[in-house]
Amino acid sequence: MTSRPGRVTDFLFFATVFTVTFAKLQWEVAGTLSLSDVLTALFLVAFVGSRLVVEDRRVAYGAAVAAAFFCLFLLVYLIGFFNLETDQALEQWGKGMIKFLLHFLFVVAGVAYLARRTERFYWRTLSVFMAGIAANAVYGIVQLTAAEVADVNLDQSLLQPLTGGASSINVFGAIEGRSVYRPNALTGDPNHLGIELILPLLVLTPIYLRLERGHRLRVPLALLLSFLLVIELATLSRSGLLGLAVGLLVLALPYRRKLASRELLVPLAGVAALLGVVVAAQWEFFRTVLRARVDTSGSGASTHFDVYSFVPDVLSANPLFGLGLNNFSVYYEFVTGRTNFGPHSFYVALLVETGVVGTLLFAAFLWYLFRRLARTRAIGRGLAAARDPAAARVRPLAWGMTAALAGTIAANAFYLTMSFYYFFAFATIALAAPVVFARRLHAR
Repeated sequence: MTSRPGRVTDFLFFATVFTVTFAKLQWEVAGTLSLSDVLTALFLVAFVGSRLVVEDRRVAYGAAVAAAFFCLFLLVYLIGFFNLETDQALEQWGKGMIKFLLHFLFVVAGVAYLARRTERFYWRTLSVFMAGIAANAVYGIVQLTAAEVADVNLDQSLLQPLTGGASSINVFGAIEGRSVYRPNALTGDPNHLGIELILPLLVLTPIYLRLERGHRLRVPLALLLSFLLVIELATLSRSGLLGLAVGLLVLALPYRRKLASRELLVPLAGVAALLGVVVAAQWEFFRTVLRARVDTSGSGASTHFDVYSFVPDVLSANPLFGLGLNNFSVYYEFVTGRTNFGPHSFYVALLVETGVVGTLLFAAFLWYLFRRLARTRAIGRGLAAARDPAAARVRPLAWGMTAALAGTIAANAFYLTMSFYYFFAFATIALAAPVVFARRLHAR
């Protein structure tokens, strides 16, 4: 049974999903307040208000389990509170707690919200989420073009007057006096953009491959995926490419017969031709850049590995619940003297800040996500057996999200985007899928 809340609630929900990757749109008000956080708070109020008005007490299975995980994570973070030792640690813990409450409550409410809506609404939600990441990529290419062609800091012209905060395109270095730019778009870091882009690349690719010949979305999706791949490569993100490679290996299992298909080879040939022309025109420049990114002996690469050495020391002192939520930077400053420095690995942050208990709990949450995606694939197989045309969308969606989750897990070995809001939005959409599509299977 589905229901339709007010248009205001719909708008706030879609606006939240669309802006979850817009990290630069934030303001220093009682801490760091992002646009998506404001929209989330308004959505949660609107959602709870609409439930109270109609006296709707139904709880979808996925929302109930998400709520249980929320309570368990909250308990771990509250216990970790007693390991805090300084005012700075308390401040960092408070900031992390506010983000956690907003983001995980959105997962609970978002799954419940999608469970009450139609399949069409679910597909619109997925489209809006992907459109938000694509919009980020569009800003990234404009940002890169402005810097390369006119030496203009687009962030300074457009974003700083709006947010009051300093931001800029990433400058990787310089070659013979020429700056090497890496687009970070609205994410704040080119590696964050590269890892976030693997979601649309991996989720949409199997859907595109299963579109019927002559389908109206076939050409637009081919162009979109080609564009996103170009931006992925422009970020020069090794973690992004690692995640993309792992995800493609997952997709190679069910779609191995599509590897030599025209649908896949034509867009890839177009991307290769475009990159070939650009690289050939400035071969020495790009060769130097690529050599620098392939080299793993530099200080930047060693930092990603060095942070793992902190884990044994922290666990020996606080093995069960760690140093406290969002407190890696406090520990890092104490050890190295560097301020406001992140762990460069989601798994280091997880172990250092939440200990063995928090790490095992997050592993259980990831296992549950994979289980729900497996359930969505099973629903797709059931629909295929019943000759329901929706199977041609549900199964590719499930495989795409499975690949995207696996790729994101791999990429976070050296970055920590799984603590960002976009991952919680992705989890919301993944958890809601079997609830939404099971209705169609049960109706057969």
